[in-house]
Amino acid sequence: MRRITAVLIGAGARGRFVYGQYANNHPDQMQIVAVADPDQERRQHAVKEHGIRESYRFDSWEQALFKPKFADVAVISTQDRMHFQPALKALSQGYHVLLEKPMSPYKDEVLQLAEAAKKHDRLLTVCHVLRYTPFWSKVKELLADRAIGDIVSIQLNENVGYFHMAHSFVRGNWRRTDETSPMILQKSCHDMDIIAWLMDQPCLRVSSYGSLLHFRPERAPAGSTERCTGGCPVERECPYSAIKIYSEDETHEWSRFITHDLSPDGINNALHEGPFGRCVYRCDNDVVDHQVVNMEFGNGATASFTMSGFTHDCSRTVQIMGTFGEIRGRMEDEEITLYPFGKQPVSIPVHVHTRGHGGGDELLVQSFLEQVRAGRSADGLTSAQASVQSHLMAFAAEQSRLEGGGSIELSSMIPQMT
Repeated sequence: MRRITAVLIGAGARGRFVYGQYANNHPDQMQIVAVADPDQERRQHAVKEHGIRESYRFDSWEQALFKPKFADVAVISTQDRMHFQPALKALSQGYHVLLEKPMSPYKDEVLQLAEAAKKHDRLLTVCHVLRYTPFWSKVKELLADRAIGDIVSIQLNENVGYFHMAHSFVRGNWRRTDETSPMILQKSCHDMDIIAWLMDQPCLRVSSYGSLLHFRPERAPAGSTERCTGGCPVERECPYSAIKIYSEDETHEWSRFITHDLSPDGINNALHEGPFGRCVYRCDNDVVDHQVVNMEFGNGATASFTMSGFTHDCSRTVQIMGTFGEIRGRMEDEEITLYPFGKQPVSIPVHVHTRGHGGGDELLVQSFLEQVRAGRSADGLTSAQASVQSHLMAFAAEQSRLEGGGSIELSSMIPQMT
């Protein structure tokens, strides 16, 4: 098996804990030979963990990608608005590209990237990791086998989790649309993609409602302070307390994203000095905390999607109603129930061997590397071409939401669509 060499553009959470970790776990498959990140601390972690030579340590993606091609692939895990330029340059330099979702918060850039991958005959794999999970792969298999006949309707819920909502979309990096992407694109393009993949039909029209309902200054409890660490008198009662989420959680599930120093003092300093210690009612966030989307597809089938930041856990639940049966499941339960009409229900276990998006993170990287070794370019489970429709669905949903919930025809978004 040929080991694939990679330049890592963006060494933050996904870059370090997913793609970097894959290289550490499978050194025979993938070697990170270069890193580009403006943050010195993140860069040094990558240098230490992957043994990167001094001449391949870069402050910016430009320094890395304007050099003659020196690796097989570019893994781009920067912030949303920093995806387009490095991805476009990497493709033109001859790299195969593994690109974090969304491709871009701008429709024209999404279309340009899909065209660039085709023009340069390079693989551009978008990190829609759910398609690679054992759970969704089994659902797709059941549909392909016509276990429930024709799909009539899909209902999908993304339960963001109150703590994840507070961390990522109120205090964190994805709290503002003008700095990253709308919530429906940044967080829920996974779900738009899964619906499009399962339905396997062109999406014709979309409508949507949603708002920032709760995480607003006027919702702040009486007497609460600007920061959770400021002696707030209601901190012990608040489920969104930064002290509870970061300082008192010994697993460091979320604190590892706010500081590299996971000692009590390190976490405490991050909360006192950084954005993650702020009161959730007094941040500069503007992305929605709940949204619903309705979709109609070419064969007349429909889908509905609900995203909510007000759930006790992070999970996804699905109900697929067909002409001869029904499928229900909760991704995190690792089990699917098939209800063939007129017969007994069938429980179908799903075997997940690794963590990270239900096993999808590792299987995504594995599939990408296999395609690179095979010399493929245009095809792929989550190629840029495959990803365009779900991005357009998300763009249409946000347009509908902002315009009062009216129906948006996808054919109106790009002239060549029919």
